[in-house]
Amino acid sequence: MQREGSPFTGLSTVALKEAADHLTSARMHLVVLLVLLTAVGAIYGAIGEIKNTVSEDPFLFLRLFTTAREPLPSFVSFLGFLLPLVAIALAFDAINGEYGRRTMSRILAQPIYRDALLTGKFLGGMLVLAIVLLTLWLLMTGLGILLLGLPPSGEEVLRGVAYLLCSLAYGGVWLAVALLFSTLFRSSATSALAALSLWLLFAVFWSMLTPLVAGALAPIDPLDPMTAVHHAEITQIVSRISPNTLYGEMTLALLDPATRSLGIVFLSQLQGALMGAPLPFGQSALLIWPQLAGLVAAMVLVFTIAYVTFQRQEIRA
Repeated sequence: MQREGSPFTGLSTVALKEAADHLTSARMHLVVLLVLLTAVGAIYGAIGEIKNTVSEDPFLFLRLFTTAREPLPSFVSFLGFLLPLVAIALAFDAINGEYGRRTMSRILAQPIYRDALLTGKFLGGMLVLAIVLLTLWLLMTGLGILLLGLPPSGEEVLRGVAYLLCSLAYGGVWLAVALLFSTLFRSSATSALAALSLWLLFAVFWSMLTPLVAGALAPIDPLDPMTAVHHAEITQIVSRISPNTLYGEMTLALLDPATRSLGIVFLSQLQGALMGAPLPFGQSALLIWPQLAGLVAAMVLVFTIAYVTFQRQEIRA
C-alpha cells in the first residue's frame, strides 16, 4: 500500500503534545525539582568559595560552574551525573507505554505515520531538555549577577551558551538510548533498567574497565618506551567511547579557558606556548569540535537504530 502525503505529517503535533505531557507530569516535576535543588546548592557553595578567593581571575563568572565546596561537588559534576537521569525519565516508556495502554493502534489509525510518531516523541523530549537546561543556565546567570555583583563578559556568555548546547547534545544521547530500549522491550520497567544499567556502566565502571581493555589491546613493553605512548593513546580512545568522557572533555575546554589540549601532549609541542594563557573562544570551540561531533553522531546512530526497529514492529489492535 502506497503512502499518501508526507511521512512527517503531524510531527509538530506529536512533538508539542509529548512536550506538554512531560511538562505537566508529576514524574518530571519531581526529577526537575531534584535537579534544581542540587543546582542551587552547588551554586551557593561555589559563590561562597569564590568570595573567599582574593586572587584576580578574568573568568570569575565561569568559576560558578566549576568551583566545588565540600561536601558539595561542582555544578558541572551535578549536571553530568543527573542529566542522563532526566533524559532516561523522559523516554524510557515512550513507545512501550503506548503498547501498555493499548493506544498505539489508535494513534497510528490517525493520519500519522510511524516516522512522525517516533521522531515527534524524540523532538518533544529534546524540547523539554532544552527548557530545563535553559532554565538552569538562566538561574546560574541570575544568581551569579545577584550574589557576586559581577555581570558576565561577552566571552563568558559565549562559553556558557556553548556549554548549554554541549549539554543538550549529551542529554540527547541518553534520550535516544532510552527511546531505543523503549522500542526494543515491551516492559517499561525492563527498558528503564536497561537504560540505567548502561548509564551506570559508563558513569561508574567504564573508568575501571578502560585500563584493562587498553592493557589487553596495547600491552606495555618495558624495553620499548613507544609502547607506553601507544598504550596511552589506546586508553584515551577506549575512554572516549563513553559519552561521559566526551562531555567531561568539552566541559573542561569550554569552562577552563587555560585548557590547551585534550589529548597527549609532548614537550616538543609546548615549545613557544604561553603556559597558563587563556585560549580565545574560537580556539576552544575548535578544540571540542571532535567531541561534539562524536556525541551528535552517537545520538543520530542510536536514534536510527530505534527508528529501524520501530518500523519493523508489528502493530496489533
